[in-house]
Amino acid sequence: MSRLDVHQFICRSDNFAVLLHDPETGTTASIDAPDAAAIRRELANKGWRLTHILVTHHHGDHTEGIAPLKSETGCKVIGPKAEASKIQGLDQLVGEGDTFKLAGHQIDVIDTPGHTAGHISLVMPDQKMAFVGDTLFVMGCGRIIEGDPQMMWNSLQKIARLPKDTELYCGHEYTVANAKFALSIEPDNQKLVERAAQVTAMRARNALTQPTRVDIELDTNPFLRPHGPAIRERLGMKDKKDWEVFAEIRERKNRS
Repeated sequence: MSRLDVHQFICRSDNFAVLLHDPETGTTASIDAPDAAAIRRELANKGWRLTHILVTHHHGDHTEGIAPLKSETGCKVIGPKAEASKIQGLDQLVGEGDTFKLAGHQIDVIDTPGHTAGHISLVMPDQKMAFVGDTLFVMGCGRIIEGDPQMMWNSLQKIARLPKDTELYCGHEYTVANAKFALSIEPDNQKLVERAAQVTAMRARNALTQPTRVDIELDTNPFLRPHGPAIRERLGMKDKKDWEVFAEIRERKNRS
């Protein structure tokens, strides 16, 4: 099987849109459907025909394009079984432990609740890629809207345990703001300092900052680093559980 082509672009001001294309079969999937017009335009530019939409969660900025795109293309829509009542047009419901194929490539489903109660992430082992929606961002994580901090922490740990060379595709381009906040939590992390400068320069020339990688996030994302002695000391939480430190970091980000 061939390597999938990945085409990503920004829409709705800060949503990442991602198209996966298999050159052998012509199969083309959109990860979520944030903006039908933008996805339609990029498909036309590439000469690809949409065959699938893979949905991570029910929020409108990830699902508003489903109905028009499905009507126009007849594409198959696969999404979280726990949010079936909130997402119109789902053809296949999936959740933790399920697997399915896209052009012969296996996709493993993991439940990653916290941002929404039924959020899922999609892992493609043979492509070394994972699509994590609004659970994890570059140097950040999603707001906890329908869950609680311990739930979100457990979801982030599932992503952190993926092979370290797994490329991560997230739902939004929040990277510069995330880097600034991360430095307020761990200012002496040299890898973080260097990465913050790198992504700031990338955005200045309008370059996209994803995919990121599991190993990079483990080194620079404060939401995956509550075990770090420097962070614990800075927050005055030396004896707290990891998820409690995470909760404090998330609350500080909410206020930033």
